[in-house]
Amino acid sequence: MDAETWRLDAHTLAPGQTVKLRLRRHGGQLVEGFVVNHAGTLVAYVNACPHAGNPLDLRAAGFYSQDGRHLVCSVHGAVFAPDTGVCTEGPCPGARLDPLTVTRDGDAFVISCPT
Repeated sequence: MDAETWRLDAHTLAPGQTVKLRLRRHGGQLVEGFVVNHAGTLVAYVNACPHAGNPLDLRAAGFYSQDGRHLVCSVHGAVFAPDTGVCTEGPCPGARLDPLTVTRDGDAFVISCPT
């Protein structure tokens, strides 16, 4: 069952790693997202490219570029800054990934959809 929040042990995700998740928005809509440990800071986004709406990892294994510096949409090549979700190259410059809320709760991170 998909919940409105998703918990991740603080020590589970090393820098440069990502993990996918599924959440339910408060209205019941299912959302697929992903969490990124970018240089030791966890950020989370809805897994949908602002250019065409497809999942970023539709054709590739993972979200990072080969050099590990950017997030990349595998369908049309949009490049996003991991810390802000802003598209810096490709078909939708200036657009941004929809952020999910990341909060710390002791030794865990809690990810949820913004209200």
